[in-house]
Amino acid sequence: MAVNGSNATLAATLRQMAGSGRIPHAMLFHENDGGGAFPLILDFLDEVYGHSPRVKKLIHPDIHFVFPVAGSDKPVSVQFIGKFRELLQENPYFFENELYAAIGIEGKQSNISVHEARSILERLSLSAVEGGWRTVVLYLPEKMNQQAANSLLKMVEEPPEKTLFLMVTHAPEKVLTTISSRCLFLRVLPLSREEMRSVHPQQGREVTVLTDLFHDLMDALVRKDLLGALETGEAVAALDSREKQKGFCRVAGEGLRNLFLLQQGLSRLGDIPEDEQAFYADLAGKLRKNFSRQGLAALDRALLLLERNVNQKILFTELVDRLYMTVL
Repeated sequence: MAVNGSNATLAATLRQMAGSGRIPHAMLFHENDGGGAFPLILDFLDEVYGHSPRVKKLIHPDIHFVFPVAGSDKPVSVQFIGKFRELLQENPYFFENELYAAIGIEGKQSNISVHEARSILERLSLSAVEGGWRTVVLYLPEKMNQQAANSLLKMVEEPPEKTLFLMVTHAPEKVLTTISSRCLFLRVLPLSREEMRSVHPQQGREVTVLTDLFHDLMDALVRKDLLGALETGEAVAALDSREKQKGFCRVAGEGLRNLFLLQQGLSRLGDIPEDEQAFYADLAGKLRKNFSRQGLAALDRALLLLERNVNQKILFTELVDRLYMTVL
């Protein structure tokens, strides 16, 4: 599976790591939603498993995929693995909501439960079928509750020989510290606009719309133009699906993380596109350093209320009010 050009250096580093045999037992890949961690991971595993064709077919017996699920009958991801494979083979740059649509849990609260953690431990208790590495690829560890994390902690902290955990997160700050602190952190750079249009033709256009809305909102807030900010909030509320509204919150959240890093003098850790650097530099000079933290808290609240089906117009009016009060 082709790795996007933005991450060619990271892909080469991972291949070198696999070739040397010096492989960290746990790695945390931070990607933007739909951003390309899976092509990197599968390219890496292709090297680790000696170019076995079963890696690319997603059927290698020693590679286990884990992802959030939902339901009242203690479901675990292995029950949906067929749909997951189809999605990953069709487009390894899939979005989180596309996974939920594929496994039939759209609109439900997804999580990685203690039942999932126990299922992982059961699978890892067996010897590797081919006598080599055993790998768990865990999508969205931020969806793991405390009980599940506690069940997995010892295995992640002191894994048996040749046991590998590869985790993909969209929000590393929400991954429980007991897990994230045991991992090597790797930033998957976001797709360029050209790459986004290539791998996500429809979604690429949507991300452009959501990014423009975020810019409009921030411009109004910097000017302390409450009416303009409220008009942008109404435009977000008028988007034709809750998933797009959640997408706006994620785009805004990534923007505020970049702003925070820039204000802290850590821009090298961010991923501000070249054509947006002037925009963020302007924000950094005009907004207080605590704005990003408070803004992220407001966005987290908005996402929670979206999950609870709160009226969108009320929700985004409240979000704008909270952000506006932060700039006063």
